[in-house]
Amino acid sequence: MLLSTIKEVAKRAGVSVGTVSKFINNIEVKPKTRMAIEAAIKELNYEPNIYARGLKMNRTNTIALILPTVWHPFFSELAYNIEKNLRALNYKMILCNSEGDYKIELDYITMAKQNQVDGIIAITYSDIEAFISSNLPMVSVDRFFNEEITYVSSDNLMGGYLAAQKLIESGCQSICFIGEGSKKDNSTRNRKKGFINYCEEHRIDYQVCEMIGDHDKFDETLKQFLMDNLIQQKKIDGIFTVTDAYAYFIIEKLKEYHLSVPEDVQIIGFDGAKSSKKSVIEISTIRQPIELIAKHTVESIDALINKQTIEKEIILPVEFHQGSTTKH
Repeated sequence: MLLSTIKEVAKRAGVSVGTVSKFINNIEVKPKTRMAIEAAIKELNYEPNIYARGLKMNRTNTIALILPTVWHPFFSELAYNIEKNLRALNYKMILCNSEGDYKIELDYITMAKQNQVDGIIAITYSDIEAFISSNLPMVSVDRFFNEEITYVSSDNLMGGYLAAQKLIESGCQSICFIGEGSKKDNSTRNRKKGFINYCEEHRIDYQVCEMIGDHDKFDETLKQFLMDNLIQQKKIDGIFTVTDAYAYFIIEKLKEYHLSVPEDVQIIGFDGAKSSKKSVIEISTIRQPIELIAKHTVESIDALINKQTIEKEIILPVEFHQGSTTKH
């Protein structure tokens, strides 16, 4: 089937090609003219070439989303919501599953610099600071780069504080934080800080089992920590993990030692992401406002592309979700 052209639309509507072009690019035209063009487009089944239009405007209407991995419920749910919000603003999304490889991330930054995409939304813990600048439309999620790069995050500090509080309110006497992370500083480290802040403020006995940067050694470190503090001596009865994924991992480990959750040990995770729209969050967790993070992130990248002034730091509230891994 042959596609109709803008000239045919103009002829059918009885207007000039320039007027049709204005309408397509959301430039105001007279109501009567708009109705005629809309009718012509519908009759001819005309589809504007958004990429050709983008070349004229030095725009592609495309955003690159860089994620460390899609094999993570939080990143998957966030990507879904970001794409939905971008679509509402007539942007297309390119998904970059970087697997933490900074070379892959640099390829997408180069694309943005060469105007192959209009901007970048990134969750990255790689050494890319030297390659980004205030001239590059970029919004960072969960990592602060510098004062020039817009940064969107949930309140990780309050999340850690809230997790410790809920464990104590659920009857725990001695609690711990378990997690590992990137060598690059990022806001997820505030989860541990918030946890410690609550414990020290209320003089609660606590411990920390954490590995930064060396993932290969974490399993052995964790195994020894659990053996010392939960198996040989029952020193700990409450655990806060840096993510939900670690919470599920710990639960499986405790089963090997015939420890029950929440009867013997209570656990709170962090993220509260869902595997599908209708799925239920089973564990107790600090839920991030994923839909709000996506909304503010997309609004911010759109504003940057359109050279509007925006907030450089957006911190969004978290909430506790009661699940099956803590006592009511």
